[in-house]
Amino acid sequence: MKILPVVQIQTTPSILNIDADPGKYSIRQPKADVQLQTKPAKLTVQSHPIELNVDQSQAFAAYTGGNMIDMNARIYSGIQQNFLQNLAARVEQGNQLAAIHKPGNTIANIVGSDWMPQPFPETRTPASFDNVDIRINTRPPDINYDPAVSELNVTVHKPEIEYQRGKLDIYVKQYASVKYTPPAIDMAL
Repeated sequence: MKILPVVQIQTTPSILNIDADPGKYSIRQPKADVQLQTKPAKLTVQSHPIELNVDQSQAFAAYTGGNMIDMNARIYSGIQQNFLQNLAARVEQGNQLAAIHKPGNTIANIVGSDWMPQPFPETRTPASFDNVDIRINTRPPDINYDPAVSELNVTVHKPEIEYQRGKLDIYVKQYASVKYTPPAIDMAL
């Protein structure tokens, strides 16, 4: 049996070559300028002197009788009081003499008991631990406080962006081809 001749077909594909370099970004941003200014806090304290008041006028009045006006006023009011007491005593004696019919109400008993002299009014004031008045006047200090103040100034610089394009080369490295190889012809026939 005879084999039929076969035609050989050879194909080669096309090869595309792509040479690409990516683009490059360059980003640079300068540092921000920062300025900080601080005003310090201020504390002011102003104190006031203490006032000490000592009033010894009542103690001096208890020792010596005080000034003449006050002493005379005490004598005058004391004499007036003594007069009223003596007047009341004389009225009582008169009432006892009027009741002479009662036993023991003799003139000698009534008038004989009244031989003591009446004391002169006291010219001094009574002595006491309260005769010296001490007053201490204090005032709270004036306090002023100014808080610290900080000022922050920031200057921001924009970023600097640069872009360099890459390259893109597309070329055919191998073209497509089709090769036909016919069968060998036997010339012997």
